Amino acid sequence: MYKALIRPLLFSIDAESVHHLVFNTLKAVGKVPGSGSILRSHFAFEDKRLEKKLFGITFKNRVGLAAGFDKDAKLIDELADLGFGFIEIGTLTPKAQPGNDKPRLFRLPEDQALVNRMGFNNGGVHEALERLKQRKSKVIVGGNIGKNKVTPNEEAQNDYGYCVDVLYPYVDYFVVNVSSPNTPGLRSLQEKEPLQNLLRFVKDKTLQHTTPKPVLLKIAPDLTTGQLDDIVDILKTTGIDGVIATNTTISREGLQTGQDKVAAIGNGGLSGKPLTKRATEVIRYLREKLGNDFPIIGVGGIMSAADAIEKIKAGADLVQLYTGFIYEGPSLVKQINKAILKEKLY
Repeated sequence: MYKALIRPLLFSIDAESVHHLVFNTLKAVGKVPGSGSILRSHFAFEDKRLEKKLFGITFKNRVGLAAGFDKDAKLIDELADLGFGFIEIGTLTPKAQPGNDKPRLFRLPEDQALVNRMGFNNGGVHEALERLKQRKSKVIVGGNIGKNKVTPNEEAQNDYGYCVDVLYPYVDYFVVNVSSPNTPGLRSLQEKEPLQNLLRFVKDKTLQHTTPKPVLLKIAPDLTTGQLDDIVDILKTTGIDGVIATNTTISREGLQTGQDKVAAIGNGGLSGKPLTKRATEVIRYLREKLGNDFPIIGVGGIMSAADAIEKIKAGADLVQLYTGFIYEGPSLVKQINKAILKEKLY
């Protein structure tokens, strides 16, 4: 029903406008008494065998919603009813910022892909905090954090640390995002020395709180083998708790969409099916280098249950959806969980 009826309607509207329309609709539905039970009966799939314990947290299943969809923690309860095992909010910055100029979100239907150059648009960490205080669901929530656009890289650690302090009581883990291609200069923080310094600072900041909470690093798919080796070394030496592979790509190789259309869209991070293979390659490489016990969350081009299974077999402990959720609809979460049981990946 989603792909045959709902998606064509949604795809007839500007991508960012549809995003807000879907949010408003889900929020309205969530206010109807009994709506949560109806959504869970259609989309959630629960089985104790699906539970996964990672960095001290027990996830009810391995399928999460990636950062970028619910940046400002507006729909945690409603999205939890769709069966996600965890939801990652953000990227959040200390101060609210509008992001890049519109249009900044584009569909490539021929490639089952999206291009975005949102630019960390969000209402700021304090606005999200107030919503987190009001949520009812007990779903695991991760806080994806970044720096404000106007903050120079040499002061970036202060922005990340500020977000940690504000969000600490209300999220279950943190993700340091230095891999978005849409904030000028941000990816340079992935270089070895600045990244080591930043991760140590964030980790030390979390240790100043009463109960330690995990810190993960989200990396780009465009890193060279040498850069990935640096990442591995950094992960081992800084005491970071896990890695998320991968963010969007700046590559445009192998697209079916016409070159003129791609050129007209311009810069931005590409997500969806074109990223499937590369994200899996990065996961497999990291697993080989990090060993069996280091936590890896796999994201990038999961458009089907088979894609999720492939990433788990490549070494991902958990997986996250974004573009696949938009193209395939909420039933994809249940499909993946059923496939995990069928494959006996528990």
